[in-house]
Amino acid sequence: MLTALREQVLDRGEGLTQHQALACLQLPDEDLPALLSLAHEVRLRWCGPEVEVEGIVSLKTGGCPEDCHFCSQSGLFQSPVRAAWLDVPSLVQAAIETAATGATEFCIVAAVRGPDAKLMAQVRAGVEAIRAAVDIQVACSLGMLTQDQVDELRDMGVHRYNHNLETARSHFPAVVTTHTWEERRGTLQMVRAAGMEVCCGGILGMGESLEQRAEFAAQLAEIGPDEVPLNFLNPRPGTPFGDVPVMDARDALRAIAVFRLALPRTILRFAGGREITLGDLASDGMLGGINAVIVGNYLTTLGRPAEQDLEMLRELKMPIKAMGKTF
Repeated sequence: MLTALREQVLDRGEGLTQHQALACLQLPDEDLPALLSLAHEVRLRWCGPEVEVEGIVSLKTGGCPEDCHFCSQSGLFQSPVRAAWLDVPSLVQAAIETAATGATEFCIVAAVRGPDAKLMAQVRAGVEAIRAAVDIQVACSLGMLTQDQVDELRDMGVHRYNHNLETARSHFPAVVTTHTWEERRGTLQMVRAAGMEVCCGGILGMGESLEQRAEFAAQLAEIGPDEVPLNFLNPRPGTPFGDVPVMDARDALRAIAVFRLALPRTILRFAGGREITLGDLASDGMLGGINAVIVGNYLTTLGRPAEQDLEMLRELKMPIKAMGKTF
């Protein structure tokens, strides 16, 4: 099967169909090295050797009114996370520290259904201060947007907007009940139409079937995002998914390769949960189609120290994408 897919994806750059993605997710463990190798070749062919490095920071943490079952920032769950705001000087300092790692991307995140006037004003002040202080691209992830908010973010100079669909449409009602998959997609459509880059991925290991994992890959390919962050569930105490078993590392690697083969030209970013899911196998993921990483900590969970990820990239001889090549 992989021989036939090689000509389709590697030579022609045509991503896997949903049926093909499922077949690859069902491959036995002995075929995993060949699957990862093909995904790495596809990444090099259609994306090049460079790796994009990004840092993220939480501008508003906790107290979110939504019930995303994986998220400790929901105000509806008995989790240890409490609401807090980050001031603009701290935001700027975080951006400076992120740029010092060699990162070209800095994402401002807020735990909200969508931004209100106070949050938009804070973002506006933060983006202006960051752009004055450091040479780094600014992205945002602020929940669901109105058209006016999309236009305002674009006019601020935000070049990429993250809004994850989280999972397959068929599985979404088991993950979130306070809004719909279609509402999230509506924000993505406005972002794309406004000329900003679209960042859209999700979390694997939330009880979805292999069929739904393949469905999700195909739905992302249909949307055609510029970037897909791949997260793996890190079960958080106090959330409905707090007792869900951590995803098997081999299944995670299979999924990484499949998402690369479904999205041959897309930035595929290692994101949250990779540390607990893959452990020492992170390099296998980098050699299985990944071409971007979030360094440092995440929103409410610890990541690997940035130095460890940068050392991994050096050992793998993967060059870090420079600022001059992102404009």
